[in-house]
Amino acid sequence: MSRFTIPRDVFMGDDAISHLKNITGKKAFIVIGSDRLKKDGTLAKVEGYLKEAGIESKTFIGVENDPSVTTVKKGVAEMLEYNPDWIIGIGGGSPIDAAKAMWLFYEYPDFTFEEAVKPFNLPELRKKAKFIGITTTSGTATEVTSFSVITDKETGIKYPIADFNLTPDIAIIDTNLVLTLSPEVVANTGLDVLTHAIEAYVSSMSTPLTDALAMKAIEMTVENLEGSYKKDMTARKSMHIAQSLAGMAFSNAILGIVHSMAHKTGDIFKLPHGLANAIYLTYAIEYNSKTAPKKYAEIAKQLGLKGSTELELSNSLVALIKTMRINLNVPASLKEFGVNEAEFLKRLPNLAKTAVADPCTGTNPRSIDDAAMEKLFTAAYYGNRVDF
Repeated sequence: MSRFTIPRDVFMGDDAISHLKNITGKKAFIVIGSDRLKKDGTLAKVEGYLKEAGIESKTFIGVENDPSVTTVKKGVAEMLEYNPDWIIGIGGGSPIDAAKAMWLFYEYPDFTFEEAVKPFNLPELRKKAKFIGITTTSGTATEVTSFSVITDKETGIKYPIADFNLTPDIAIIDTNLVLTLSPEVVANTGLDVLTHAIEAYVSSMSTPLTDALAMKAIEMTVENLEGSYKKDMTARKSMHIAQSLAGMAFSNAILGIVHSMAHKTGDIFKLPHGLANAIYLTYAIEYNSKTAPKKYAEIAKQLGLKGSTELELSNSLVALIKTMRINLNVPASLKEFGVNEAEFLKRLPNLAKTAVADPCTGTNPRSIDDAAMEKLFTAAYYGNRVDF
């Protein structure tokens, strides 16, 4: 038996945040990253709509990239004092992920991160509060997913928390909130969307429901990402919808080794998550296609790519992604990004071991061991074709 879980309500389109004036409650705890949303007026709009609904609010500002255990604990302390019945995460992946973790420990203060990382093992939430995710980037889709990733900055340990309890009650995909994104952010997050959708589609846990969402997200990304990068605002709004479709897919089908590799190298090499996925994606497809080319071929056919065999079609998909990387000015290898060779080689055995142990590896369409993962990382570092 399979399960499919998404937010109870998804509001999308221009000024979708206006739905906040229709919710019922008493207190909302808002979590954001920097003061950018304060400066551009987004926070004031949110507070205004909540006030219309008769809800008072308190804002937590200061969630960093790769949110930390320390930040989560600080937010939980404020929540316990404030006692909200709504928690609202606004921003990219980091603020919403942090807000989700704060929500968990607000409801269960004695719970530990070590317990939280056991997949799909959380106690029932919504005893104290419900959750709203409002995304301001077109990439992570955490506003519709069951995931949160928190980092212990002292030890370097990442805590990937996965449980359907963490799926927000309401997702708001306001297409006006992404119009000022920089081209670099558009490129990195957009290729993150493509990775989410492709990995969900080929996952060993995919279903007809996730396949439909993933394929549509792939089509929309290929059609709109380069236009969004060039500041075509119609294309940019379409990418904001595509990223949520991909999120609904991978939240239920899970992911694969592209994310396993990205999870283990992002913080160490100061590699933005979307950019890491963009680099690793083609190498992972080459690796997986050696034994599991069928679903990559289906994607290629749907996109109208050339090829008379499944492997040829998979190779055409790789070629398309490589062209997209070039057009979006995204590096094709870790070396091109600037990762130091000696540092990479020193860390390689442990990177491979921890990537194999990552939860996303379990749903990859082809199995992998430490030795093969080392070879895959090496190919991605030097930009070599994967032939094993």
